[in-house]
Amino acid sequence: MRDLGAGFHYLLKGQRWVARHGKQYGFGLIPGLITLVLYAVALVALATWGGDAVSWSTPFADHWSSPWRGLFREFLTVVLFALALLLAVLTFTAVTLLIGQPFYENLSEKVDRDVSPDGTAPESGLPLWRELWISARDSLRIVVRALLWAVLLFALGFVPVVGQTVVPVIGFFVTGFFLTEELTAVALQRRGVDLRARLTLLRSRKTLIWGFGTPLGLSFLVPFVAVFLMPGAVAGATLMARELLGEETREESDEEDDAQAVPGP
Repeated sequence: MRDLGAGFHYLLKGQRWVARHGKQYGFGLIPGLITLVLYAVALVALATWGGDAVSWSTPFADHWSSPWRGLFREFLTVVLFALALLLAVLTFTAVTLLIGQPFYENLSEKVDRDVSPDGTAPESGLPLWRELWISARDSLRIVVRALLWAVLLFALGFVPVVGQTVVPVIGFFVTGFFLTEELTAVALQRRGVDLRARLTLLRSRKTLIWGFGTPLGLSFLVPFVAVFLMPGAVAGATLMARELLGEETREESDEEDDAQAVPGP
């Protein structure tokens, strides 16, 4: 339980960090806004032409009697849109991080320098194209894992009682874990930690990861919230990555922040 609270505290610390660094926050919003527009266009297109796509892909139902043909295709259309929404939630972070790789790398480095006792930040030493390739490859692997979980949980959702109570809770914890993996990857990849090692590291502190990622995943269900929380989520994930690796961190003093904000007599 202590780790759950610590994970949530890192989420709040990340939001506080970007609130004190307005320029970094502004730049960090750009990738999320781009991703949001792309996803919105895709979902609107699916809502507009999804029924036609279902009709085209189910020619065997053309000769079914009414109302079964219509009910069957409407059901498939609803399922298709629901799966698209689930996929959007699961992949939003990965796509945003991929689009905003240079933005978030810069943000994560500044967080490291700000809290590092010696004012330095680890650097990968890799060219940008190589970092983008590694990020895209690892994100695809994570998305595949998340989709497998999504299909399993979707199927379990039809189990009476359990499917309507336990399964949604498990789904939020699974989503939180994968969200955190994507976010901490920005800082950990820069330190040369590969995907397998990252997953092992995160599994060793599951409650810490759930405390960070589960409330974040819940907030991402609210339209547009993900865009505004992403910069702070990257900052918080960087701070948490330092703890996971046992790196020394200079604690920021809230009293100092208050003293800077309130003029003295």
